[in-house]
Amino acid sequence: MTAVIFAVIAPVFLCAAVGVIWARRGVAYETEFVTRLVTNVGFPCLIFVTLVKMDIDWTTFGQMAFAALVTTLVFGVIAIPILRAAKLELRAFLPSMMFANTGNMGLPLCLLAFGQEGLALGISFFAVSALLVFGLGPAIASGSPRLSEAFRAPLIWSTLAALAVMYLEIPMPGWLLKTFELLGGFAIPLMLITLGVSLAELKLHSLPRSMGLALLRLGMGFLVGWGMAHLMGLEGAARGVLIIECAMPVAVFNYLYAQMYDTRPADVAGAIVVSTGLGFAALPALLWFIL
Repeated sequence: MTAVIFAVIAPVFLCAAVGVIWARRGVAYETEFVTRLVTNVGFPCLIFVTLVKMDIDWTTFGQMAFAALVTTLVFGVIAIPILRAAKLELRAFLPSMMFANTGNMGLPLCLLAFGQEGLALGISFFAVSALLVFGLGPAIASGSPRLSEAFRAPLIWSTLAALAVMYLEIPMPGWLLKTFELLGGFAIPLMLITLGVSLAELKLHSLPRSMGLALLRLGMGFLVGWGMAHLMGLEGAARGVLIIECAMPVAVFNYLYAQMYDTRPADVAGAIVVSTGLGFAALPALLWFIL
């Protein structure tokens, strides 16, 4: 079991370490460009080719998408009264509690833990999460509805296109799938490297508050994910992927929104750094539990 867990964790640590070392050496890294490239090209291609090539049960796919929607909303329901009791501004901290790092940390773990089946299940969860991140994230941070922005994201359209191809059983040319596979191949390693760069550049701010928010995100995520998997009767890869995705630390995208709308970005950065550090430290226990 130890060897299996190490085989899952090591690639994630090493790829993120490349980004940390790169940033610490002071070498320029265009984080915004890489993020846009991966978000607009890499992940859409990866999502499309993975879903089209994967023989996945439609019921399971629908369950994962439904679970992503429900768990994200449950995170909000739990976090709102806690944040209010702590007198923390919802616009600043609610997105960090609702939106976990299901992409550049969650997807690699799903792939390494459960193979292509895990990646396909993780993508079905991630697609709905991304829709909520791009739609509700700016809406909460800015204080005004911006749901239309979610449908401008290429990864949403690539998901819908893949589902249409799967449902209608449309044959895809081999050269086109190879192209998507090639372009999608850089998404996960680049995002892990970018995660490392982002963490190396973020400054820790207000440690007690950051620690409290990190523990809330990780503890709530694990318990809600485990509870949802139990209620839905999920087993095997589906159960493991749901728990993994729910138990991920605060998404880096929350820091971008905090900067954009000036909602205490330093405090949000602290929550990201601490939750990611604790998340990495807890990975062996998490993987032992699900495997």
